[in-house]
Amino acid sequence: MDTILLMFNGLAVALTPVNLIFCAIGVVIGTTVGALPGIGSAGACAILLPATFKMGPVTALIMLAGIFYGTQYGGTITSVLMRVPGESASVVTMFDGNPLARQGKAGVALGLAAVGSFVGGTVSVIGLMVFGPLLADMALKLGPAEYFSLMIMALSLVVAFAGESIVRGLIATCLGLMLAMVGQDLMTGQPRLTFGLQQLLDGIDFLPVAVGMFGLSEMIAFFEKRNPLEIVKAELGFLKVLPSLRDLRESFFPMVRGTAIGFFVGIFPGAGPTISSFLSYGLEQRISKNPEQFGKGAIAGVAGPETANNAATGGAMVPMLSLGLPSSPSTALMLAALIMFGLKPGPTLFNDAPDVVWGLIGSLYVGNVMLVVINLACIPLIVYFMDKVRGYLPIIILLLSAFGVYSYRSSVFDIGIMMAFALVGYGMTKVAIPLAPVILGLLLGGPAENSLRQALVLSDGNPLVFLAHPISAAFLAITCASLLLPVLLRKRKG
Repeated sequence: MDTILLMFNGLAVALTPVNLIFCAIGVVIGTTVGALPGIGSAGACAILLPATFKMGPVTALIMLAGIFYGTQYGGTITSVLMRVPGESASVVTMFDGNPLARQGKAGVALGLAAVGSFVGGTVSVIGLMVFGPLLADMALKLGPAEYFSLMIMALSLVVAFAGESIVRGLIATCLGLMLAMVGQDLMTGQPRLTFGLQQLLDGIDFLPVAVGMFGLSEMIAFFEKRNPLEIVKAELGFLKVLPSLRDLRESFFPMVRGTAIGFFVGIFPGAGPTISSFLSYGLEQRISKNPEQFGKGAIAGVAGPETANNAATGGAMVPMLSLGLPSSPSTALMLAALIMFGLKPGPTLFNDAPDVVWGLIGSLYVGNVMLVVINLACIPLIVYFMDKVRGYLPIIILLLSAFGVYSYRSSVFDIGIMMAFALVGYGMTKVAIPLAPVILGLLLGGPAENSLRQALVLSDGNPLVFLAHPISAAFLAITCASLLLPVLLRKRKG
């Protein structure tokens, strides 16, 4: 009963005129950015994060969340019409969405994707309402040993899911943890890894690193490719994208399965929308009566993965709000926004700032309604804008990034950091080293170090304290399994 009352309070917060406007802005920006291959939700959130500093925390998070789940649908547009996924999670939609478009059914594919996104996003918010407070209550019982092991487990899961190579994922994570160590040691006051630079005594700020790695590095890659893109010509009026009753009947069970897969996979750090959409596609193909249709324009091949894709965004909010653990770069940026507003992410957030938490959850309902309405009505406009703006995109992104990073602390040094990490991010993508572990390592490195020190102080320096506590030992066991199982499975296949 308390949860329902809190939810209604959250809806009241989300439905205030200011929050409604910024929710709509976030959804529109997210959809548009998702339709422009290369930037992604993390890049868009990073570039626009400085614009939120003058807002209230609820309004800022509502806009960033709108961008996050808006991009998941926006990437579908280019997947279907261009065979170029705007988001990595939209790769799977491309398999059957583009063949449907070439058969003259682009409107059907885009309409089902919009409905699937709405269903997955809305049901996942219900899951967030149920599991978020429960997980927060459980987390209040954890001590520093459990928190340290939990953060190590989160980083290991990101490594396991980040790419084909565990070694590359570990390299990226270690780089992020090294960046988190830069600055003055909080206990001894000694400078670490500052190389004599006064500007590094306060550490490397999250914002210029995130903007450089996720925003500008993609623009460098854009300049390198410069490939002309073929857009499938299709009638995309409002009536053309409304799914028929037959299409909805055919999509019902794939959407149900996709919602369940997306929400529970989205909870795990590093998994998120991409993996959930692949799992949904694989399941639908395996249980289909006509598996040979997949890859040629199967309705279930669009509906299931798209629903899983957006359901994962709700799942990703559970550890971010309840434990202070981001499960993706985009939720890491939302976590950074909470910290910048002076809020402490984690299990106490539900009690310390209920208006912020439940206002955000309420906005997810509102945003999903906006998303389906905007996307069903405005697809032709988005496609037109996408076609016209692509050539000017790199210079727009560069100017927005530089202005945003400079305005945060009025520091030219931060712009230098941003440019340096743009090159680092570009170089890492060229050698297939994932970027997400770097960002999460940078964000979790400080809290993990503090928990490690607290646990060792309380145990008189005994490192076995992490195995003496059952919950901590369980987290470490999952850590070992997540790193070893992919290696063993690969050897078995080989």
